[in-house]
Amino acid sequence: LPGPSAILMAIMASGFGGQRFSFRGYLPADTAGRIRALRELEVASARDGSTQVFIETPYRNDALIDSAARTLGDDTLLCAATGLSTPDESVVVMKAAAWRSSTRKPGKTPTVFLVLARAKSAAPARVTADQGSGRRKSQQGGRRRGA
Repeated sequence: LPGPSAILMAIMASGFGGQRFSFRGYLPADTAGRIRALRELEVASARDGSTQVFIETPYRNDALIDSAARTLGDDTLLCAATGLSTPDESVVVMKAAAWRSSTRKPGKTPTVFLVLARAKSAAPARVTADQGSGRRKSQQGGRRRGA
């Protein structure tokens, strides 16, 4: 089932969240534009908690993997879902840091790419003793929790 159904198949096979995703189509062909787009996708994914899905012309697949591996943060997940619904289908999910040293490439086989970035975690709440009562309170944004 090639075509648009491959996008949904890639989301399901990746294990990334399917509740919130965005299909971005093709990224720019030039290296600078592709790098800029990858950074934007990573920011959007972290901000929205969404899976970012895109495709590439098969002859640029390997260049896209190389750009993504160099550009994305170490812990950002990158999935290459290659040749879906064919006997040779492959779904590879790794952190960008692992892609940098990997020899796995999709080659010129149609591939759907997915990016999932983790949201930057907020600073941990400081816990202090409440004066006089011995109770503990969490200080985050000036609000008390569990009071």
